[in-house]
Amino acid sequence: MISEATLGWNEVAATDSETVRLRRGDPEALAAMVSRYQHRLYRYLLRLVRDPSTAEDLFQQTWLRVVANLRRYDPEREFDAWLFAVAHNVAMDHLRRREPGSLVDQMAHGSTDEAAAPHAYPDAFERVVAGERAARLETALSELPAVYREVLALRFEEEMKLEEIAGVCGAPLSTVKSRLRRGLEALRRKLPAEAWR
Repeated sequence: MISEATLGWNEVAATDSETVRLRRGDPEALAAMVSRYQHRLYRYLLRLVRDPSTAEDLFQQTWLRVVANLRRYDPEREFDAWLFAVAHNVAMDHLRRREPGSLVDQMAHGSTDEAAAPHAYPDAFERVVAGERAARLETALSELPAVYREVLALRFEEEMKLEEIAGVCGAPLSTVKSRLRRGLEALRRKLPAEAWR
C-alpha cells in the first residue's frame, strides 16, 4: 500500500518535472509526455470521433495546441485534466465542423454487453462470451451521442472524478452528472438485461 502511494507520488513528481522541462522547450520532455499519455489520449479521442485516422489527427493537433499554450497551463491544476481539456476542445471543434448535430444526435440502433471475466483464468467459452460482450458494449457506446460517450469514457476508462470531468468538458458539475446518468440509462436501454449481471 505504501509502495503504491510512493509510485503515485513519483509519477506526479515526474509529470511536474517534465512539465517544467516542456515549458522550457525541451523536446525530450515532449517525447516523454506524449509517450506517457499516448494510449489514454488516443483512446479518449477515438471514443469521441469513432474513426482511427481522425483520432490520430486530433491526437497530433492536441499536442500541437499543448505546446502552443503551455504557458497558460496552471501548475496548481492536474496536468491530466488540462491535457484532456485541450483534447476535448480540439475534438469538439472537429465535431462541430464535420457534423454540427453530432454532439447531440439521436441515439441509433444496436445492443452491447460488458466484458468481464468471472475468474482469473477464464476457459475458452468464457473468453468468447467476454469478447462478445465487449463487442456489444463497444457498439452501444459508439451509437451514443458524443456528449455521453465523452463523459462515460472519462469516468470509466480514464477513472476521472466528476469534478475533473467538469473541468475537461467546461461544463457545470450538474451537467456532467446528468450526462453520466443519461448515458448509463441509454446503455441500459440498448443492452439486454443479462448484460448487467
